[in-house]
Parts: sequence; structure tokens; C-alpha cells
Amino acid sequence: MPKVVKVGVVKSNKMDKTAVVSVERLVRHPLYTRAFKKTSNFTVHDEANKCQVGDRVKIVECRPISKRKRWKLVEILVSPAEREAKVQVVEDVK
Repeated sequence: MPKVVKVGVVKSNKMDKTAVVSVERLVRHPLYTRAFKKTSNFTVHDEANKCQVGDRVKIVECRPISKRKRWKLVEILVSPAEREAKVQVVEDVK
């Protein structure tokens, strides 16, 4: 069975080797067909404690690690520190 992969934003990393990732998705109302956003929070296993709040991360479904942890951190796609560095470089060029 293929593993489910999701992309979300880190909301909290206060726990040891654990982060809370918020994943947004678009849902269409069954009767009115209006699209709206729904958010789900997933408790993710972060072995190296490397993600920070605001990071955009990729997570994958795995075996149960604890009572609420069923997801592992795969990679950090974009971090706020990287974004700030890119903005500073662009401002220096202008």
C-alpha cells in the first residue's frame, strides 16, 4: 500500500522529537459547491529536532510511534530563515 505524503507548516516544536504540522486542503460543499479551506493538525516525529515554527515541511505516514504520532518528517522544503536571506539578497541587488 502506498504511503500518504502531505505538505504543511510547522505550528509547534516545543516537544522533544515531536512537531505539530498544520495541513490545509480545499473542500467543496456537497450541496452548495462552494470551496472552503479545512485545516488538520498532525503530530509528527522529528528525530533530529531540526524543524522550526513556520517551516514548510513534507511528512509521510508511518507505523504508530506513540498514542498520537503516526507521521514522520521527510524534509524541510522552505524555512523562514531561508526566505529572509533571499529577501535581503534581492534588496542588496536593488
